Amino acid sequence: MPDILTIDPAHPRPDAIRVAADVIQGGGTVVFPTTGLYGIAANAENQSAIKRVFDIKCRPAEKPLSILVENISTLKSSVRAISSTAASVMKRLWPGGVTLIFEVSPALPLALTAGSGKIGVRVPLHPVAASLVKAVGGPITATSANISGRPGCSDIRRLDPEISEKADLILDAGPLAGGPGSTVLDVTTDPARVLREGTVSAACLRTFSEVCFPPTVSGNSV
Repeated sequence: MPDILTIDPAHPRPDAIRVAADVIQGGGTVVFPTTGLYGIAANAENQSAIKRVFDIKCRPAEKPLSILVENISTLKSSVRAISSTAASVMKRLWPGGVTLIFEVSPALPLALTAGSGKIGVRVPLHPVAASLVKAVGGPITATSANISGRPGCSDIRRLDPEISEKADLILDAGPLAGGPGSTVLDVTTDPARVLREGTVSAACLRTFSEVCFPPTVSGNSV
């Protein structure tokens, strides 16, 4: 069983964040809180760590993982280009509940993107998630802490036993808000395309005059 550290969701202790960051930097996996659900963090630049995330979640290899980055500046090493549409959305809605799909940088492992050539990226709003990615000093995986196909987890007490037995560390910030997860917007297309509507509505995204959206929104997840 992994160690469980109780952590203040609003004011996470630096020592607890350092412990978690050390686990990730060493190739381990950490269950951590985001705004709505718990996620599994691993070093997104470490191929063996990424494989562990897929194994823990029983996630099909053809389903890519999204990542968290500290800020817009650190994003640049993970993606090939940032369009004007992406820049506009990031400026107004990051940090927050929008995952943007970019063309991936060749610096990231192929397994992370399932060979799709694209990567989902978000800057986290939750203080623990934001502190963790900053302490790691590079991108971390942002996939939800659940077995693939099962509901996400908003309370560590309801974490899948398969997850809790295999993760290296759990940061318990208490019950989270739950909800549908982030909205996923593909900014590699023109017009940009909503792949999944989540915490930020498609109607909100339509307020960006630079962005056009199709009339239907698919339920596909990244």
